[in-house]
Amino acid sequence: QVQLVESGGGLVQAGGSLSLSCAASGRTVSNYAMGWFRQAPGKEREFVAAIRWIDSTTYYANSVKGRFTISGDVAKNTVILQMNSLEPEDTAVYYCGATVYSGSVYVGGQYPYWGQGTQVTVSS
Repeated sequence: QVQLVESGGGLVQAGGSLSLSCAASGRTVSNYAMGWFRQAPGKEREFVAAIRWIDSTTYYANSVKGRFTISGDVAKNTVILQMNSLEPEDTAVYYCGATVYSGSVYVGGQYPYWGQGTQVTVSS
């Protein structure tokens, strides 16, 4: 099992920045990738960003490309999502996920492990 703990959410004005952190523990040696998803009220969970550990390749949703940056430390099993130029549309609960499968990192179903989520609210 892999346990994930997120931190760093909060309230920020539009145009501001927040940094989310996710720490993994447990059987992390077999993790293939870690990612961030978000879910706004009344909407489905959607992909935000991911990082593949084997070569540090990063992936982004078009809606956050150029504004968000994902980075990670495989030795510490930690991934960080730096969010800049935040917009009210970024308001959601953000979830960290870890996958051991070498499939698409964009698909939530590929992630068997999830954190509890952290709220991000962007005011206009």
